[in-house]
Amino acid sequence: METRRDILWRVYLSFLGIVVLSLLILGKAFYIQRIEGDHWRSMSDSMHQRIVELDADRGTIYSEDGQMLSTSLPQFDIYLDFQADGLRDKNGKVFRENVDSFSIALSKFFGDKSVNQYKAELKEGYRKKSRYYPLKKKISFEEYKAFRQFPLVKLGRNKSGVIVEENSKRLLPFGLLANRTIGLSREHIASNGKAKKQNVGLEKSYDSLLTGQKGQRLVRYASGGAIPVEGFQVEPENGKDIFTTLDVNIQDISENALLRMMETSEALYGSCIVMETRTGKIKAMANLGRRPDGSYWEDDNYALRVTEPGSTIKLVTLMAILEKGTSKLDDLVEVGSAGHMIVGPRNVNDAERSPKPVLTVKECFAHSSNVGMSKLALKAFSQNPKEFREYLHKYHMDVTVPVDLSNIPKPRLAPLEKNSGGLMNMITMSFGYALQVSPLHTLALYNAIANNGVMVKPYLVSSIRQDGIIVKQFEPTVLDESITKPEVVKAARQSMEAVISEGTGRKVFQDMPFPIAGKTGTAHVADGNIKYYDGVYQASFVGYFPANDPQYTCIVVIRSKPHAAIHYGGTLSGPVFKEIATKLYSMYVNKKEPAQYIPKKDSAAFFYAGNTEDIRTVYKTLNVGYMDSAAQGSWSSVYAANYKPVIRNATVRQQVMPNVRGMGLKDALFLLENMGVKVSVKGKGKVSSQSVSPGEAITKGATVVLELS
Repeated sequence: METRRDILWRVYLSFLGIVVLSLLILGKAFYIQRIEGDHWRSMSDSMHQRIVELDADRGTIYSEDGQMLSTSLPQFDIYLDFQADGLRDKNGKVFRENVDSFSIALSKFFGDKSVNQYKAELKEGYRKKSRYYPLKKKISFEEYKAFRQFPLVKLGRNKSGVIVEENSKRLLPFGLLANRTIGLSREHIASNGKAKKQNVGLEKSYDSLLTGQKGQRLVRYASGGAIPVEGFQVEPENGKDIFTTLDVNIQDISENALLRMMETSEALYGSCIVMETRTGKIKAMANLGRRPDGSYWEDDNYALRVTEPGSTIKLVTLMAILEKGTSKLDDLVEVGSAGHMIVGPRNVNDAERSPKPVLTVKECFAHSSNVGMSKLALKAFSQNPKEFREYLHKYHMDVTVPVDLSNIPKPRLAPLEKNSGGLMNMITMSFGYALQVSPLHTLALYNAIANNGVMVKPYLVSSIRQDGIIVKQFEPTVLDESITKPEVVKAARQSMEAVISEGTGRKVFQDMPFPIAGKTGTAHVADGNIKYYDGVYQASFVGYFPANDPQYTCIVVIRSKPHAAIHYGGTLSGPVFKEIATKLYSMYVNKKEPAQYIPKKDSAAFFYAGNTEDIRTVYKTLNVGYMDSAAQGSWSSVYAANYKPVIRNATVRQQVMPNVRGMGLKDALFLLENMGVKVSVKGKGKVSSQSVSPGEAITKGATVVLELS
């Protein structure tokens, strides 16, 4: 009996304890829910909600006439989370049932691995429980759309474990054309593990405008993935578009002319700039450097690199002595017949012997006599070498050229003190050594003479636009209304014309159908690993055309290979200038305007093609009635029925040439580049013809020529 009572007592006590504990738990739960509910719900949200950034579309860089020079296309990186619940449930039933068909789809579509290879890699990733297994990187939007229909993938994020990261690929539709000037937009991983931008050219100078502003979105993470929280989103502001002053045709002419000469001479590097004389608009900027395999690429902006210019600086010397009044054009200078002479404290050599022992000042310039120009400089500035520096400053040759690019190097000048060393430097400087300036510096000075003494700012960007609306317009800027006296400008122009008619440029330009003015330059260089005994020269030609009514100013600078047979400015750079000038004159200067312009009626008013949703958006925005026979396809074309536009699907298949007629360049490039096809573009506007007919089989790497109109 006692034992039974003791047991019952223990049972009652335990039951009571359970009841009390239950009441405490219920009370605590009530307290948490009712009293502290808001606090804990907030804590829960903070653990399951996150603000994610929304990338903005990077702006496009255009030529002045609206052709795309640099644009962005979306691309995708695909990863697999092999620890996703859907893949691990029921001992991996979903994975086992789909791995075969998934491997077949991957192998068939991408063609880079066999079915067994894909299957083995997927099984290994599953075995290791990889959370971030890299499946495919940098696939196009079209490839991504097809990928979403693969077995396993179409089951959804949780069951498939598929993780998608979207980024963008920067595309240069014209390839090498103005590559360095336009620049690069890319990122690399720094030592601290963070992505760091590595931009150059316009991509760097206008990076903040091109990048735009990222948006933000609040998402809640649930079993099916990330779900946007309604009402908590800031849309990204897409980057602005940059319209340059570059002309694709002029750029193409300049690069090809430069490339041909460099390939022929096996030159180390070269640069060419074409500028509109009156405005300062840079119409072309070509830069080519030699690769180890002998090919050429835009590996640096040599147009901005400061080097000893050689005889092109003699324009400064000529203008300075004329402006100071110590010499006139028809004054006589004894230069001798030996090709060298002691001038002040140093021995001065001429590249070629003078045609006669006594030359006029104009002839000294025309025949590029180092002896003659140094004697004239000594006569003017022997008492005060620093005064020569004042003229360099007056002509803007000692300051950074204010072009709209970043990291512009500043000219370097040897000291010009009132002593023997300063005098030596001044004499040396008078014919192109002991100072370093860029080709763009030299071009700006010669352009001022072509522009009757008015120095304008060289510039590369004409406008900044947002969604087609001009945000900022750039107009020609005058840096100096008159860099020197009108009579000095006149004398300088006469001397530059004499270079062509009787001087160092006579042989190259003797058969020109229009007048040219300019100056040759040849500098024996020693910089970096190059020493004087290596026999490397920098050959230059700078001038303007037509000489009687200057429209364009151009400079060509080529760095020769060691001990090259052809290394003078007149024979190496002069022919490049000649080819560019001849073609531009016929295309832009001497073109015949029709007596009457009759506008051509567009018989294909409804002939357009492109992204389906984009076409619909345009018609809706413009409130244009249309018929829609397109289903869910990404690409459509438009035809007319009863004077109304009709949208219909355009068929796009792998390895089959699509019909891109009627598309804008961006859509056509997007479609064809993602099919692995190389594209060559002619003209502007929308695609009017294609070299490969629609429906023809195409192979990866094939080239298709698109004509725009």
